[in-house]
Amino acid sequence: MTHGSTTLDSGSRPWRGVLVATALPLNDDLSVDHGRFAEHCAWLVENGCDGVVPNGSLGEYQVLTPEERAKVVETAVTAIGGARVMPGVAAYGSAESRRWAEQARDAGCGAVMLLPPNAYRADERSVLAHYAEVAEAGVPIVAYNNPIDTKVDLVPELLAKLHGEGCIQGVKEFSGDVRRAYQLAELAPELDLLIGADDVLLELAIAGAKGWVAGYPNALPKSSVELYRAAVDGDLGTAKKLYEQLHPLLRWDSKVEFVQAIKLSMDLVGRHGGPVRPPRVPLLPEQEAAVRAATEKAVAAGLA
Repeated sequence: MTHGSTTLDSGSRPWRGVLVATALPLNDDLSVDHGRFAEHCAWLVENGCDGVVPNGSLGEYQVLTPEERAKVVETAVTAIGGARVMPGVAAYGSAESRRWAEQARDAGCGAVMLLPPNAYRADERSVLAHYAEVAEAGVPIVAYNNPIDTKVDLVPELLAKLHGEGCIQGVKEFSGDVRRAYQLAELAPELDLLIGADDVLLELAIAGAKGWVAGYPNALPKSSVELYRAAVDGDLGTAKKLYEQLHPLLRWDSKVEFVQAIKLSMDLVGRHGGPVRPPRVPLLPEQEAAVRAATEKAVAAGLA
């Protein structure tokens, strides 16, 4: 069974490059500041990023109302154009994920990012059915493998099957297992691998990644983009130095408190991250001190 999202030439792969999983600026009353969000999306592109991924976990999509979630997508599209916007369309049910994919399609987005079913530990048949259902929306899908949070592991064999059936065009790989990149390239050479965790960027870039769904560029876009470009171009001298300088921050992208950490760094460099919505809680004092020290060190090194 082949779905409508398979006919793509190399020039129409909007998920390639540095796509920032956008943090969502909130006001003190925890309402969404759509104006600041629009300005943030534009600022990221102005600073070298290729696009944005709203409504990912960094964007706190799970605690948005349906109205807020839809408006976030529309705000991003208005700010930078739909081709540069790849919203997360995760939901508990496949029908709801398909509706979010249709909303993204109708808003003009070039692609969507989709987690496997995560209301329970889904088996392979239900994973295949889930992606097939959402693919019927007719917008290219980048799968998101996050077995740490979802308890569903999109192993290379399963990703190759999803790609072979025309359901997905790429995968955001967050397992942290960099060895999978090589197996995936053998099993599905046309499936685009996207770096899914900031703190394995160099390893996956060397392994042939075609993009990066990125967290820390929310605060440090220029140096993050420079790191990515050097890494994929094989300029390892430049990349390794930047990677070592940025890694004390990049590793927060793989911690439970990644949203709070990235928002704090945004605040420290003069952006607006703002608070987080419950059930997330503010950083502990020692966590805040660590993020603050690492951010200030990066700023002092000229990386902001």
